[in-house]
Order: sequence, then C-alpha cells, then structure tokens
Amino acid sequence: MNNLPTKNKDLTQNIAQIIEQARKRVKQTINSTMVQCYWDIGRLLVEDEQQGQLRAEYGKYVLQNLSERLTAMYGKGFDVRNLRNMRQFYLAFPIRNALRTELSWTHYRSLIRIENPQAREWYLKEALEQNWSSRALDRQISVLYYERLLASQNKSLVNQEAEEKTEILKDSVQDYLRDPYILDFLNLQDKTYQESNVEQAIINNLQQFLLELGKGFAFVERQKRIRFDDEDFYIDLVFYNFKLKCFLLIDLKIGKLKHQDIGQMDTYVRLYDEQFKSDDDNPTIGLVLCSEKSEAIAKYSVLADRKQIFSAKYLPYLPTELQLKEQIEKARAFNSN
Repeated sequence: MNNLPTKNKDLTQNIAQIIEQARKRVKQTINSTMVQCYWDIGRLLVEDEQQGQLRAEYGKYVLQNLSERLTAMYGKGFDVRNLRNMRQFYLAFPIRNALRTELSWTHYRSLIRIENPQAREWYLKEALEQNWSSRALDRQISVLYYERLLASQNKSLVNQEAEEKTEILKDSVQDYLRDPYILDFLNLQDKTYQESNVEQAIINNLQQFLLELGKGFAFVERQKRIRFDDEDFYIDLVFYNFKLKCFLLIDLKIGKLKHQDIGQMDTYVRLYDEQFKSDDDNPTIGLVLCSEKSEAIAKYSVLADRKQIFSAKYLPYLPTELQLKEQIEKARAFNSN
C-alpha cells in the first residue's frame, strides 16, 4: 500500500504522455488536411481564372463574391486576401505530392511571398531541417537570411545546401559566419548600453541568438577564463559548431573595431586551442562582434587572411530592407576582393 502513491504517479504520467502524443497527432492531421484543402482551393481558383477572359475582372468581382458566399457558409478564413493567398499557394507549389505536411499554413503563407524560387526552396528546406516555428521562419525571411548567406559564401554552395548535398570543406569556416548579424530581439534601445548589457541580453535571448548565428551552433559558456603567465583572460561567449567540429569564441565590442581587438582575439584563439581543444576538434574560430567595423583593419590585419579570426557588425535594430541590402552589398564586395 505504501507504493500506491508512486504507482499512481507513474500511471498518471504514462497516461498523460499518451494523451499528449494523441493530441499532437490530431493537430498534425488537422494541419495536413488544412494545407491540402487550401491547395485544392487555390487550384480551383487558378483553373477557373484561366477559363475566363478578363483576369482583372476576375480578381475584382469573382473573388469578392466568392468570399462573401464562403464566409456566410463557413465563417472566417475566406476573405479575399486569404483566397488570393490560396491561389498564390498553388502557383508557388503546383505539385501536390511535394507539399510538406510538417509545415503549417502559416509557414506556407510566409513562403509564398518570396518571389525568388531558389530562395523559397532554401527557406522551406531550412524550416524543415531546423524545425523553425512559423514565427522563426517569418523573422529569417524579414532579415534576408538567404541573401546574407549569399553575401558570405559562393552561390553554388548555397544551392547545394538547398539540395541537401552540402559537404563541410576545410576552407568553409567563413561560410558559417555572416555579416551583419541582426540583434533586434535584444531590445537594445538605449544607445548608452555597455558590452556587459549586450552579453546579458544575448544570454537572456539565447535561443533567438542561436537562430541568428546559424546552423549547428550550441552554447558552451560565458566569461570563459583562460590563464597565461599568471594572468587571467575572460572570453565573452563560447559556442561549439557540431558541423564544423570546432569552438567559436565571440568577443563583444561597442564602437569601432580596433587593432588591439583583433590582437586580443588572436591571443584568445591560440590559448583556447592550447588549453581546451581536443585532438579531434578543428582549429578554434574567433569572431569579434562589433557595432562599427573598420575597412582599414579588415585589410591590414590577420582578418585579411580569413582563416580563423573574423569580425562582423551587429545591428541592434531591424533595419529597413534597403538598408539591409546595402549592408549585404558591402559584405559581398568585401568578400569578392
């Protein structure tokens, strides 16, 4: 009898697990059915439109009339805008068997607004592989994740990623880093913030920061102490990339990048390799994340070698699409030199 409470607890947990799994399957079934339903509606809209003579008139009158009828019959979800989304859904994904039921209708609504088919396919595969929520996918699209990746590596390698055939190359470290990093989720509104504020904000928003860092990164430690000649050094943030099989050291800097920042990171990387890198780890990467870069230092320092030490700019706010494209073009021009 003394074991009865424990047995009841275990029984409750087992039943709760079965219920949660069943609810998850029901949710997946509803989601899959909804995606296929909207695809079928989109197909019918396109086929009906193609039979008409005036497409402009179709969009203006037929969709409005159809929306009113469907709304009266089934309630919300069939306004003109959503019907247009269903139509565009079919046009963007014309092969029904190619639909991925792991993605929700909200995922697909974000994907159909991407005009570049290669970018759309890349985002779709990343959403599946990285298990992005619809909100995470929407953010990565809004900050031009694909375009920033193109700015930091060659186009063929990105296309290989989209086809899931990417191989990790010895000289591909820079392909896992990008410039700039968009840290709008840190909410650093006050321009007087210190480096310690940035570090703490990253820790508080670690999941989103890992998403911004990219594929394969895991958090290891903050303020990692390394010792040399009775002197202690502290590395702001340490990560590990399981695809590159190496550590990533990040040093946060406010203001313009300086020569001593690069020299300091070079020391960190050498000491870290000596004290913590295992034999089966690749050489450690050092990244100085600063609020303002220097082209002169980038050109006349170890940064020019682009081997293990890198710098990148972070933006504490979400820039306009034009501003972000300008940043990407600058990064692309630098990488092509």
